[in-house]
Amino acid sequence: MGDRWRRWAWVGVLVIGLILYLAVLRTLVSTKNPNFVPALILLGATLVPLTFLTFAQARTGRWQVPASVLVTSAFFGGVIGTVVAGTLEYDTLRGLGTLPMLFVALIEESAKLIVPVVLLFTVVAQRRRRVPSDGLVIGIAAGMGFAALETMGYAFSALLSSQGNIGAVEQTLFIRGLTAPAGHTAWTGLTAGALWALLASPSVARLFGFIGTFVGVVVLHTLWDTFSGSLVFVVLAIISIGWLFWELRRYRTFSDQHIGQLQPH
Repeated sequence: MGDRWRRWAWVGVLVIGLILYLAVLRTLVSTKNPNFVPALILLGATLVPLTFLTFAQARTGRWQVPASVLVTSAFFGGVIGTVVAGTLEYDTLRGLGTLPMLFVALIEESAKLIVPVVLLFTVVAQRRRRVPSDGLVIGIAAGMGFAALETMGYAFSALLSSQGNIGAVEQTLFIRGLTAPAGHTAWTGLTAGALWALLASPSVARLFGFIGTFVGVVVLHTLWDTFSGSLVFVVLAIISIGWLFWELRRYRTFSDQHIGQLQPH
């Protein structure tokens, strides 16, 4: 029963989140009280990424990563990632006079790894284990935080540019929320998982595996930002999600004899 509940916990997160979102939206529309706008944006930006995180965590074989670690990764990964990426993108734009999409992808994918790497050598080190599926889920959490904050920013910009049109905010939240699992969430999960796999069983093959994963993620990110159109997004989403699920399934079979043990300092 416990395992079944765990595997379907994401449905509860989705349903409860939708109920809360619709309740806030209904109250906002009926009362026309702008004080409800922040709650609407917060719920709309985090609902789908949080649901996806719960879904992925339940499919790592067991509850491997403590909730406190996931919350830390999501919160600090989002805040630090957006701040570092925003600063570097601004400096690059000011220095070059332009900001190529490749640079945006490279900067953001690197910035999102900061907190997962810190967690690897601090909190995760205390548990004396490096399991690739742990890294993948922690990366998903960091990507979720980044995606949620970015979506909140776009929703707020839509509110201002539309002069308070809630419909514009809803549209932004729907589109960006729906695509979040295939974007930042999946990409950071892939790179963090590959990094954990490298440190769990160091080898030249795993080093090139991490480099290849990072390059592949940057390419997907660049294509996502460069091209428009539903067909392009669908294809990139299928590739990103499919790749993530394949890695998640592969990491679940990661043999215990290959799990590296972190030595205490």
